[in-house]
Amino acid sequence: MTVVIAGAAETDEVGRLPGHSTMQLHLEAARNALADAGMTVHDIDGVATVGTPGPIQIAHALGITPAWLDGTGVGGSSFLFHVRHAAAAIRAGLCRTVLITHGESGRSRVGAGRFGLGADSLLGQFELPYGVVGPPTSFTITALRYMKETGLTHEQLAEVAVAQRRWAHLNPRAMYRDLITVEDVLASRMVAYPFHLLECCLVTDGGGALVVTSEERARRSPVYLLGSGESAESPIISQMEDFTTSKGFRLSGEAAFAEAKITHEDVDHLMVYDAFAHVPLYGLEDLGFVGRGEAGAFVAEGHTSPGGRLPLNTNGGGLSYTHTGMYGMFAIQESVRQLRGEAAAQVPDVEVSVVLGNGGMFASAATLVLANRLP
Repeated sequence: MTVVIAGAAETDEVGRLPGHSTMQLHLEAARNALADAGMTVHDIDGVATVGTPGPIQIAHALGITPAWLDGTGVGGSSFLFHVRHAAAAIRAGLCRTVLITHGESGRSRVGAGRFGLGADSLLGQFELPYGVVGPPTSFTITALRYMKETGLTHEQLAEVAVAQRRWAHLNPRAMYRDLITVEDVLASRMVAYPFHLLECCLVTDGGGALVVTSEERARRSPVYLLGSGESAESPIISQMEDFTTSKGFRLSGEAAFAEAKITHEDVDHLMVYDAFAHVPLYGLEDLGFVGRGEAGAFVAEGHTSPGGRLPLNTNGGGLSYTHTGMYGMFAIQESVRQLRGEAAAQVPDVEVSVVLGNGGMFASAATLVLANRLP
């Protein structure tokens, strides 16, 4: 059975939305995705989401009695997992059409859960006592080791933010659109060495939703799921096997490429979760687009920028477009737009797009291979 994304849409706005609760963001995104698919809640018999509210609450709020639910919560990559799991459920006959929702009041915190960390958790026992508090300080562990072992310079790291701002400059919905230079990045406030403010993701409100179903049930131009993969490494960053590469990125990418039966030359467009500027560099290398230690120069040479040979994070990414806390939904949304020819910064002739999601601090990973036609 051929599984497709039949509907995809974000909330009416992303950015600062103090008038929206977390639940409202979910429901607005769901409404928009259903309209995009030409469907109603009566067509939906599967619901997936992550966090609070969970899939039961979302189904109830929409008036759906689901035959299948997925509340997999593995960080920002969760929505890629949901697409993969929904495809498996549809092929197995467990449900026919799945609604995947995301809503997060990451900036305004309206209806959002409280931040908390148990003292008996792995992070509470083995990292927090040593000053590792949250993503900015956690991700420094990997970034600094990568810089030491590969020779990545501060200027090359800054080039990631510069390249993605070039895409955001073309996107009216992006939170930050003004073009920036390497000098601007390095002059921005130091958050946690080596990360300057412009090398750290945004904190925004927003949401998105997807409708996943079989090709036969799709009512508009479908986006085909050619392959997918998922993996995980360590729940805390200090226990990664190698700080300079993500095992989850590698394994999920290998699985997705193998299922899709594609090579790197087939890929026209790439979305890599970019919580911090070094994460796309890991994605480029771990997916096999460039060799070890080559990603920094690859970006600096303009290959991922507008007009480059591997367009990357074309909505502006988490660094310039939006980042509610769990960004994976927005990466999928941009991939769908590019494949449909509907993106604000449209890349010519996109037929195959790859989406790589990160959860936590390299804890989980998932990869999707999407296309606008079957091979």
